[in-house]
Amino acid sequence: MEVHHHPHVEKKNFKEYFLEFLMIFLAVTMGFFAESLREHINDDSKEKEYIHSLIADLKSDQQVIAQHILEVKEGISMMDSLIAILDTPALVANNTGKLYYLARLAPRLKPLSTSSRTFEQLKNSGNFRLIQNISVSNTIMEYYEKFPIVHLLSTINESEFTEYKKIVSKVFNPAVMVRMEDVTTDGIKRISNNPPLRTNDYELFQEMSVYAVYMHGTKIGTLTADEEIRKAGAELIEYLQKEYHLESE
Repeated sequence: MEVHHHPHVEKKNFKEYFLEFLMIFLAVTMGFFAESLREHINDDSKEKEYIHSLIADLKSDQQVIAQHILEVKEGISMMDSLIAILDTPALVANNTGKLYYLARLAPRLKPLSTSSRTFEQLKNSGNFRLIQNISVSNTIMEYYEKFPIVHLLSTINESEFTEYKKIVSKVFNPAVMVRMEDVTTDGIKRISNNPPLRTNDYELFQEMSVYAVYMHGTKIGTLTADEEIRKAGAELIEYLQKEYHLESE
């Protein structure tokens, strides 16, 4: 009869078990820290990419807003001239050509079309979390919170313009207005002579002037908002460049 001998199994002592556990624990821990470091480096890289893109948007905004300010100032100046003529009956007869021109162009207010592409990406993708400095994210938010007032004023101007045009239709000759349209530039041409108006009713002139005053005020509000946004944008660019050490760019 054969006798089977069980292989001898060497038992590990507590110290060996502890060392094995310690090695596994250290390996897992190091892996965790390595992954965290990789994510941190990746997040830092993405944050800087967003900041670079945001600064590019802000610089573009500066140019667009500067042009918008010039256009609004021109509109305010034309509105001043329009109101002055309408409020002085003696000036109307010799300035009907100017009235036709001012009545068409002075009320216009182009919308402020700035770029919020990067800001919207940050907001909609949840990547605002990448901006670690809470002061930076708050300052960015404060800048973009200034735009709704400009859009609101543009809407108000459109509403005032609509009512204004109802009175204009009673004052000006449509045939003359058609001749003023320049199909090559999609603009409005000045009239060299003084074509007749449909009416010389001073009360209608006064009604037209009232809405011109409304739009004049709306343009001044727009100008104030534009200048505030432009100043805030310039300060934000400088702040971000300093915060992210991009002064030389």
